[in-house]
Amino acid sequence: MSDAMLEAVNVVKHFPLNDKVFGSSGAIHAVDGVSVALHEGEVLGLVGESGCGKSTLANLFMLLERPTSGRILFHGKDISTFTKDETRVYRRQVQMVFQDTFGSLDPRMTITDILTEPFTLHREVLPKKRWNDKVQELLKLVGLDPKHANRYPHQFSGGQRQRICIARALALGPRILVCDEPVSALDVSVQAQVINLLKDLQHEFGLSYVFVAHDLSVVRQIADRVAVMYLGEVVEIGDEADVLLHPSHPYTQALVSALPAADAGGKMIGERIVLSGDLPSAANPPEGCRFNTRCWMAQPRCEVEKPALIDRGTGRLAACHFVSLMPPPGDVAPAARADRPD
Repeated sequence: MSDAMLEAVNVVKHFPLNDKVFGSSGAIHAVDGVSVALHEGEVLGLVGESGCGKSTLANLFMLLERPTSGRILFHGKDISTFTKDETRVYRRQVQMVFQDTFGSLDPRMTITDILTEPFTLHREVLPKKRWNDKVQELLKLVGLDPKHANRYPHQFSGGQRQRICIARALALGPRILVCDEPVSALDVSVQAQVINLLKDLQHEFGLSYVFVAHDLSVVRQIADRVAVMYLGEVVEIGDEADVLLHPSHPYTQALVSALPAADAGGKMIGERIVLSGDLPSAANPPEGCRFNTRCWMAQPRCEVEKPALIDRGTGRLAACHFVSLMPPPGDVAPAARADRPD
């Protein structure tokens, strides 16, 4: 991973619990020992259900949170050791596209004000006399009419607001975009338009993306590699086609089984793996393998021994003691089948 642009190395982020009313103590284990890397020109997808820690990891990449332990490396250098000037350079190189377009765009500012604000903070990037020209250029780049630059965010649709957020993220000429569920709040047709825009921009400017999502069908359209997270840990990581077409870890199998699939005649195919039980609390995660409370292949060993995230002969990394014992792709374990309604 020495050639990685952006890298998390054994990153841990715990949020302390101090509830004086109910007497709660301890910590939320949002991210627990995660190691992932983003290479030049690629899209790394972070997937998993709500509460798995993927958005927290995105915030750690953006310096919006500081890790409890572990390191975030940018071209091999720990970002926590950056000087003030190095941090300014980092913030120009790594920008974020948020999920909530209403929350991330100031309703009192026009689009011109929003798109020129980065230049007020980084005046060395562009002379002020060129700001208006740059606004016009950015709006055209994301497929919006420059004539609408003096409008306010509420005068645009959700998809248009997300294009404005992307334009703002591109203003300083970054090399990396961290996209935190950028299309989850949009209609399906608009999602496709925004995904296509991101792909076009990646090819045009040689960008690299950390793409956070819970919808595998979206990740499948854009990601080169996929890291699957569960309860603060990465349970499987590898090339997109390998992970999503032939999942190894049982949790990944369950996620992929939820994707609708049809044959040439339009008939739905495949069986859904329904996981039993609820997602454990991140304040008190299970011992051993964190997925053992919901896994149909769990054995006593899983309750006490944490599986390492290593290559187990499947062509990718998976954190499971029994990857080699799993049913072949397309088959379903009998115990999982029993959990399904007829």
